[in-house]
Amino acid sequence: MVMEYKASHKYARITARKARYVVDQVRNMPVEGALDMLKFSDRRAAPMIAKVIKSALHNAIQEGGANPENLVIWRATINEGPTMKRWRPRARGMAFPILKRSSHINIILADRGEAGVAAKKGS
Repeated sequence: MVMEYKASHKYARITARKARYVVDQVRNMPVEGALDMLKFSDRRAAPMIAKVIKSALHNAIQEGGANPENLVIWRATINEGPTMKRWRPRARGMAFPILKRSSHINIILADRGEAGVAAKKGS
């Protein structure tokens, strides 16, 4: 059984599509390498995702006493959250919608050795 350490950020005020570009870069990376990559990323989602990874890392240290050097980002998902609908006035009394999208960021960390064994068993 693989020990999983989870963290999430619900209702993040960024579109899921924009956040997925960033999370695709750090998926299956060691935690320390992923945090270094996010530190120098220009994307607006990078600090949000880094904060969730740090939270999962602290959960791993506090709950299971895991070694931070052995942890890898095992699963990282960005799901769509609710959309706020606003209206913008336009010419001739019309109104155009503005959709303010949100997303749910979920990160799961696992030990490097155990995650690799579980992935091979699943294949």
